[in-house]
Amino acid sequence: MGILHDLQQQGQSVWQDYIERGQTRGGGLQRLIEAGVRGVTSNPSIFEKAIGGSAAYDEQIRAILEASPAIDAQAMFELLAVEDIREAADVLRPVFDASDGLDGYVSLEVSPHLAHDTQGTIAAAQRLWQAVDRPNLMIKVPATAEGIPAIEALLAVGINVNATLMFSQNHYEAVAAAYLRGVARCDQPRQIASVASLFISRVDSAVDKQLEAIGTDAALALRGRCAIANAKVIYQRFRQLFDGAEFAALRGRGARVQRPLWGSTGTKNPAYSDVLYVDELIGPDTVNTLPPATLKAFLEHGHVAATLTAQLPEARQVLAQVAALGIDLEAVCAQLQREGVKQFADAYDQLLATLRQKRAVLGN
Repeated sequence: MGILHDLQQQGQSVWQDYIERGQTRGGGLQRLIEAGVRGVTSNPSIFEKAIGGSAAYDEQIRAILEASPAIDAQAMFELLAVEDIREAADVLRPVFDASDGLDGYVSLEVSPHLAHDTQGTIAAAQRLWQAVDRPNLMIKVPATAEGIPAIEALLAVGINVNATLMFSQNHYEAVAAAYLRGVARCDQPRQIASVASLFISRVDSAVDKQLEAIGTDAALALRGRCAIANAKVIYQRFRQLFDGAEFAALRGRGARVQRPLWGSTGTKNPAYSDVLYVDELIGPDTVNTLPPATLKAFLEHGHVAATLTAQLPEARQVLAQVAALGIDLEAVCAQLQREGVKQFADAYDQLLATLRQKRAVLGN
């Protein structure tokens, strides 16, 4: 038993924030599962690195072009992604079965260009759900104003959802409410699984810049503390919603809690511990999805303790002190969500450009 199994004893599941077929086919993912990894997440940036950074996809690209010479880059990407997601889902299926559907999921994101298109998101999610055809798939939908009703609609028809690009308490409230409405509309809520993905390190990156611009000792002392404080307070709201009367009736119908998932947990500031956003966010009914470098670091020197519910008054004080300095955290988080949508859209466009380049080389 290793450190990831110790985390599991604390009620937290570790997923890997990375996917590529060399790892899936070469046994790397299976070895991670044996070490305690219990799921996989993906996004356009990850696929762009995987497809553009190796020749592992070239054989399938040639086959696709031979069968469909006129296929466009987006359709080609979906064929590549669906194969990767299916294969990873199959490797993770024993985890899904053994955990009775708690873990063992692979996440696939709808096109980020649909982030402000409710009906387009619903249609794309349904298409991808049917194409992958695995019960341990989660469709990633951004928690934009237009994404919230899509999340509800997809859950209502039994599609697992990873609500992503959350940064603030307002984002969390909207996603949790959509989950409760969607599950209430579902005929078989026991079969639904969902996570609410809160991005962590980007909050500190943005707030730290403002703290450094203020430059006082009091401001500088708050650097690297806001993101964890924000997550702790949101976790308390999660507990209120899902431990209380509001969820009791749905729980009686077999519904699961929508677990908070900590994303963007790679440390961006080298002055901070490389496992800061793992060590400090450990608690029951949560998921932490780690990029490979952070996962490796945690396996080497992480610490397991019940940190998520510790020092809650101090966390609230940090947020109050940040606000007292004139920093509007909700405004910061709203901007981070807008930037996140753009960053994923840019990565998606770069991915399609990479596929067009491969097409030019491999299609001859």
